[in-house]
Amino acid sequence: MNIFKKIYNYRELLKTNVKKEIRGRYKNSFLGILWSFLNPLLQLLVYSVIFGALLAGGDETYPIYICVALIPWTYFTTAISQAAFTVIGNSDIIKKVYFPREILPISVVTSGAVNFVISTIIILAFVIFSGVGLSWYIVLYPFILLIQYILLLGIGFIVSSVTVYFRDLEHIIGVVLMAAFYATPIVYNIQQLPHALQVLVNLNPMTHLINGYRDIFYYHQMPNMKMLLILLGISIVLTIVGYFIFKKLQKGFAEEL
Repeated sequence: MNIFKKIYNYRELLKTNVKKEIRGRYKNSFLGILWSFLNPLLQLLVYSVIFGALLAGGDETYPIYICVALIPWTYFTTAISQAAFTVIGNSDIIKKVYFPREILPISVVTSGAVNFVISTIIILAFVIFSGVGLSWYIVLYPFILLIQYILLLGIGFIVSSVTVYFRDLEHIIGVVLMAAFYATPIVYNIQQLPHALQVLVNLNPMTHLINGYRDIFYYHQMPNMKMLLILLGISIVLTIVGYFIFKKLQKGFAEEL
């Protein structure tokens, strides 16, 4: 419970850091926050063109199929990549000022969640104007986002602390995330895979989150709540383990930085 007390006591610092992360992402950029919309739109265009002819099978809603998955995937990869660098990137402050170091990965994941919520406007626009429409299942969006947020907190605690001691991890993460993109049903339907590969892809937690987002936005059906609840439990455990790893390793941050 100590971490909650720390966060509450330093809540203003957390708010400031979240704002800094959001503003700093597009600092000195002419279009600024508009890149929250342009980045996923440009990626969507590329993937729709590249994979559309191969996997769409003439389905006119294929861009929406990708869109619903690509935007939460972008949140996932961006949060992990930035979390890996956050402690190292704030080394000067860490050496000079005391504050709960946990604030750094929490700020990254939280600012990413804010950007994701903003980018969700793109999903809503696509499903509304394409004729796919909305259903009441959209009320489950905060629940699925919460699971993804907790999952990213756990990963963020681990990668942000371990990278301080093992700098190569920052580069390894980029390669792992690139491979993970193809191990997640973003541009393809998992049913298109052989059974053995389906089993492997289903071990990927993002598979179930992507399926959840697709169910509420694209298919208009109840997501697999049993699997989401299992994933919630796994995410909570991962966050607790990640926090203790972070807490253990942060003792040597100042010396390593």
